[in-house]
Amino acid sequence: MLILLLLQAAFQNWKISWLEFLTLPMALAGGVLAAWLFLGTITLGALVGFFTVLGIAARNGILMISHFRHLEKYEHEPFGPALVLRGASERLSPILMTALATALALAPLVFYGDRPGQEIEYPMAVVILGGLLTSTLLNLFVLPALYLVIGRSKRDAPEAGAPEVSETAGAPA
Repeated sequence: MLILLLLQAAFQNWKISWLEFLTLPMALAGGVLAAWLFLGTITLGALVGFFTVLGIAARNGILMISHFRHLEKYEHEPFGPALVLRGASERLSPILMTALATALALAPLVFYGDRPGQEIEYPMAVVILGGLLTSTLLNLFVLPALYLVIGRSKRDAPEAGAPEVSETAGAPA
């Protein structure tokens, strides 16, 4: 509940806060699958990995949604598919760089994980790599699509029955 309240404080919008909050458990799916396939049990290192994936997914999701809202508010991009495509493409490089740098740093721990002294790092690395895959895909594809569906607030939507005003002529369309 604390995470949800912090998201509400950041976004000042309950729908968007719930959107980000509900995508966080989905980001952990890859970590759960990797732990099940490669570890068999959940260890202390795996739990640390889950918290790490949760943090990376939350950070990327918050930055993605904040960028969409920045484009709307300060760059006057109209809400719609063009906004979401622009925002997602502008956030593509930072999200991929985070994922790639983390994956490259953890790859040796996964490949050489059966050595003595790596009883905590190996499960952590396995969970983080699995979760990184799903959280990256989620933040690049699912979150923008969901934002397109529920991101427009009621005050931003045109009223039913009200004529839309053309920006070029200033007259009703």
